Amino acid sequence: MAESEVQRYKGKVTIVTGGSKGIGKGCVEVFVKHGSKVVFCARGEKEGKELEAEMNKRGPGETMFLTCDVSKEADIKNVVAKTVEKYGRIDCLINNAGQHPPHTSIDDISADDFRRLLDVNIVSIFLFSKFALPHLRKTKGNIINASSLVGQIGQPGATTYVSTKGAITSFTKALAVDEAVHGVRVNVFSPGNVWTPMWENEANSRPDPEACRQAGADAQLVGRYGTLEESGLLCLYLAADATFCTGIDVNLSGGAELDYGYKNKMKTSKKDT
Repeated sequence: MAESEVQRYKGKVTIVTGGSKGIGKGCVEVFVKHGSKVVFCARGEKEGKELEAEMNKRGPGETMFLTCDVSKEADIKNVVAKTVEKYGRIDCLINNAGQHPPHTSIDDISADDFRRLLDVNIVSIFLFSKFALPHLRKTKGNIINASSLVGQIGQPGATTYVSTKGAITSFTKALAVDEAVHGVRVNVFSPGNVWTPMWENEANSRPDPEACRQAGADAQLVGRYGTLEESGLLCLYLAADATFCTGIDVNLSGGAELDYGYKNKMKTSKKDT
């Protein structure tokens, strides 16, 4: 196979937020493998610098890591500015950074808790898109936003998190309408159970970690977790190949949202009272 066929995003400039671990790391690895120049950001400098060095050694694309707290507008502006300063353009923005707070009843969540989560999970996407769009319009590039399957199906003890993920999907559709006139595509993907450090930490916190891991795998029709590489490959498809797709939400879920399952909360609630 010719080199140009292997490197599906050769020479294109991509920004990945929350790129040092989890799904963001999967995107960085896949896009570099396919020839992209990737600027990725996260709060943790050590992990970011290690991944930067590894990716630049591996190639054939290249990376630049920048520290960024996505709840701070100045940090977001800096990432966009430094990307354009170094590479002169932006072709793709992958808004992946986000937080999932501990599962908690709405009774124990404050308004300030919710506001802080909104800043990280949705306002950051608004700001990254706002500041990157002048450059994406020049290249007729694209934006890919990471939502979650739970934005469609709900999740126990996660009213605020689920709300932010639903907002991401709605924001994506509205922005796709506005940016079509500029030739910029805006899409969203909704991961289900992808094996990430967050999932691993969650399983290890349970009394029976192995049972928790197995339950997570069994929630999919395909009987396993998604991988970081599969996450990156889906984003690569949306960026490089899905040129007739805008405003769509792609489930990366292994079919977790399909078929019936045991969902009776009444029996559970009676036991708890």
